Amino acid sequence: MAGFDENIVREYFEWNGFLVRQLRKYSVQSVKKLSGGETTMMVYNPAAPANSALRNFQLFSADMATIRQAIVVVKGWHRSRFTPAILKSSAKLYNFLKKDVISQADSYFNLATSAGEPEQINESAEYAKILVLPGLPTSEPQRSESIALLKECGVDGIVAFSTILESLLRQVEVNHSYQKSELLQLMRVLKMYDMVKDPQLTLFQ
Repeated sequence: MAGFDENIVREYFEWNGFLVRQLRKYSVQSVKKLSGGETTMMVYNPAAPANSALRNFQLFSADMATIRQAIVVVKGWHRSRFTPAILKSSAKLYNFLKKDVISQADSYFNLATSAGEPEQINESAEYAKILVLPGLPTSEPQRSESIALLKECGVDGIVAFSTILESLLRQVEVNHSYQKSELLQLMRVLKMYDMVKDPQLTLFQ
């Protein structure tokens, strides 16, 4: 299911005007044992200001226009023990983040290959380190503690999958065909048959 998470995130950034390139991420053996198969992407928005800084830690679609260049790591729920019960409980989500995400976060943005050859990106340019996650805890103190721990690991911002999916669903038009994108075409069909309701976009009610 690795490609499923990747396709969702890729569609989202491309929709917001980014050029997206997947990076080859070969880790040393010790890191391989920790890795959950996360996807790493380089995104570049030529329309964004060159020296803009992230305004918030949790990023939404309105923040995309301020991001010039970023390394994006996709930590989806399909390659882990993530369950709906975890998403609905701040305490369980905090424990999931500590064990399955934060403990490995410093390896996510390690772009060195196993042969010691760095990934060919512009190291002199500033780029944000963004992590795509199932979500953050909604209750305190778990939310603040999660953000503090992620920042300590060098993460500059996170995007929740709920933000990505809601944004794509809101922008997909029923009277427009998306033949080049299976994901967008599926969303269009769901809206066409009233499986997704505007403006709440509640599924299957």
